[in-house]
Amino acid sequence: QVQLAESGGGLVQAGGSLRLSCAASGRTLAGYAMGWFRRRPENEREFVASVNWSGVRTIYADSVKGRFTIARDNAEEMVSLQMNSLKPEDTAVYYCASRTEPLFSGASSAAISYKTWGQGTQVTVSS
Repeated sequence: QVQLAESGGGLVQAGGSLRLSCAASGRTLAGYAMGWFRRRPENEREFVASVNWSGVRTIYADSVKGRFTIARDNAEEMVSLQMNSLKPEDTAVYYCASRTEPLFSGASSAAISYKTWGQGTQVTVSS
């Protein structure tokens, strides 16, 4: 069973950048779509970005489009989220997630599509 571990969170000033990474162990990520979600204070979990199994197709939430970039390296079993022009409203715990079916799965914004989740990493953006 795959396990996911996020890293790269921290405190940054508004307008700054952070790069989150998600490393997999226990099973390959290759062949399955990956996603990033976040939970802001006093809010429900929300979709941020997703990449399909090959890395060719990506989708983003409107709130991060043009600022965040998701990418995957199947050889390294890692997925990243480059976050630029950060805003205080981006403050949240960020979670990496993997679809476990079907093989060669497409990108998805639906949390129910993802069966494996990491523990999360805190991102705090100060104004």
